[in-house]
Amino acid sequence: MGKQKEEKTNVMRVLDQKKVPYTAHAYPSGVATPDGVTVAQMLGQDPECVFKTLVVKGASGGHYVFDIPVADTLDLKKAAKAVGEKSVAMLPARELLPLTGYVHGGCSPVGMKKRFPTVFHRSCLEHKTICVSAGKVGFQVEADPADLISLVGGTTADLISDL
Repeated sequence: MGKQKEEKTNVMRVLDQKKVPYTAHAYPSGVATPDGVTVAQMLGQDPECVFKTLVVKGASGGHYVFDIPVADTLDLKKAAKAVGEKSVAMLPARELLPLTGYVHGGCSPVGMKKRFPTVFHRSCLEHKTICVSAGKVGFQVEADPADLISLVGGTTADLISDL
């Protein structure tokens, strides 16, 4: 018997193809998708270094992707300002899969069906590496934030609530 082949997600294939170095992490995922802080704990990672991917719809009808630390809350006013929209609203969960190709809890900024304007919270640049979803519940990839931002053509801004 050979060594069990590590499962590759679409995100990992994109990173391989673009020659972006990363470390894959897996965590147990049961019936309920764990929240991001729990995922960070399961991976032994600081929640400040584990980012969740949120998709919003702008007042103009455009879609935008925001990546923020898992313990934080997206400030919709700051998010709208970062992308030049009057306002933005969270995308309903049922619209996520048809739009991005990802399910709730497994949404990644990398490898979406279409490329959307993507903004990472500016704190990502304070870390050598950050984790984002590998595009499937139970999998994360850890990479240099500058590599991820460059890959998705993203920017950074202050996006989180100050509460």
